[in-house]
Amino acid sequence: MALRGEPTARQLRLATELRRLRDAAGITGREAAASLGVSSAQISQIEKALAGVSEKRLRAMAANYACSDGELIDALVTMATDRTHGWWEEYQERLPTPYLDLAELEYHASHRWDVDFLHIPGLLQTEDYARALFSYVNAEFPPSEVDLRVEHRMKRRVIIERPDPIPYEAVIHEAALRIRVGDRSGARAQLARIQALSEADHVVVRIIPFDLDAFAGAGSAMVYAGGAVPKLDTVVRDGPHGTAFVDAEAQLARFRALFRRLESVSLDPDRSRDFIHTLIKEL
Repeated sequence: MALRGEPTARQLRLATELRRLRDAAGITGREAAASLGVSSAQISQIEKALAGVSEKRLRAMAANYACSDGELIDALVTMATDRTHGWWEEYQERLPTPYLDLAELEYHASHRWDVDFLHIPGLLQTEDYARALFSYVNAEFPPSEVDLRVEHRMKRRVIIERPDPIPYEAVIHEAALRIRVGDRSGARAQLARIQALSEADHVVVRIIPFDLDAFAGAGSAMVYAGGAVPKLDTVVRDGPHGTAFVDAEAQLARFRALFRRLESVSLDPDRSRDFIHTLIKEL
């Protein structure tokens, strides 16, 4: 079987989890290979996401590693055997890989949390807002490149707009609501979309107002995607060197606690809707 040239973030996550199980068992790659009757190179390829793994072999690996977490094993089997051809694949070689990885992550997520301080979360953005944002940040791009990114972002909204949407919660700072990425009418339309979506049963929007005392969490922006089990959750953060996918268990626990802290100081959903309504009237 040919080796993969560029594994996806989902494939890499599966490989990482299998390596973590082996490390937790205190078993070397050579020992793991011997117990399965395969070569050390094959174990290495699986743990680098260069090669896939069958359900039978994955369950054998988990048994050899003394993993008794049945829900985790089942979730890993699903990742290993999934053959979904998602809409994002049409953007291969047209957009940077992180765009595709994020769309795939969202598609498989059990729930999604967003925290934003300067911009409206991508899933809540109107087309005009997204276009203004991409045009400003990438001023050197021709219109066709901007259109491609806007199109991709609008398609990502499917996870909260489809008939079986995932639970979604957004914590947004007042600054993001007040910054006019586009013109006044565009800002009004953007706020109206957030307010309308917040009425849905599966959507929760909370606002952090400027007049909140003792708030020092403005550097806590994140995308939190829930996995099939908590160990498979993922945090996505934008950094100076690009998009980072965080999956270490200790870090996930830290970001879960951080989200709950931000949630606790924000306005409740009803007061947040009233807050947005007031901003709309100001425009």
